[in-house]
Parts: sequence; structure tokens; C-alpha cells
Amino acid sequence: MTAKEHNKLVGIFLMAHGGMQALVIGLVTLIYGVLGVALIAGGRAGEERFVGAAFIGVVLVLAFFTILFTGSQILGGYKLFKERANARTWGIIGSIVSCLSFPIGTAAGVYGLWFLFGEEGKRFYLGGPQSQQMFQAPPPNSWQ
Repeated sequence: MTAKEHNKLVGIFLMAHGGMQALVIGLVTLIYGVLGVALIAGGRAGEERFVGAAFIGVVLVLAFFTILFTGSQILGGYKLFKERANARTWGIIGSIVSCLSFPIGTAAGVYGLWFLFGEEGKRFYLGGPQSQQMFQAPPPNSWQ
């Protein structure tokens, strides 16, 4: 595979993993948010309203961390996929954050870090001699 193909694949993996996480955590946030609002609206005693307010507080904290963690993965993946400026930096951040989620995120993150810190990734983003192959083939009849 060429460096360009590795780059696009890392971008797709980071966006897909971040999107899946955002979807799942978004659904959990929605469910607990609706439950908190229902407890506040229908609560007769002070304890039920307090629990509803606690649910809303937890949902807000969860939403903040969801945006922080999945946003860095999605943004890094998008920048890598489109080969934007500072894509390598955002790709590294997104890959590190992705490594926290075992097993799929770890696989995507390790692959991203392997590419971005490897020779192909450095050549692709930092410049240097461009080569289509990582290893050059020996010249013909060089064994004689």
C-alpha cells in the first residue's frame, strides 16, 4: 500500500470509530436526559426532583466528554482523509484518544500511530524523498 492509501484508511478508521462512539453515547445521553426531565417534571417529593437534577448534571458532563473525545477522533480522521493542514497533529491526537477504547479503538489507534510515526507517514507529511515502495527492488541479475 502507498502512503496515500494508508493515510486515507487511518482517516476512515478514526472517523468511523469516533462516529460509532458518538452515536452510542448520544443515545445513552438522550435516554438519561429524558429520564431526568421526567423525574423533575413528575416528581412529587424533593428527593425525586433531586435525582432528576443529578441525572441532568451527569448527562451534561457525559455530553462534554463525548464531544471532547469523539470530536478529536472525527476531526483528526477528517483532516487525514482530506489531507488538510496540521492533519498529522490531529491524527496523532485522535489515534491516542482512540487507543483508550478497547478493542476496536485500540486497533484503529495503534494503526494510526504506526503510520503517522513511521517512515511512510513522516515522508508523507514532513516531506523528504517520495517513494512508491517502501523497499526498493534489487537490480536485475544482481546476484551473479
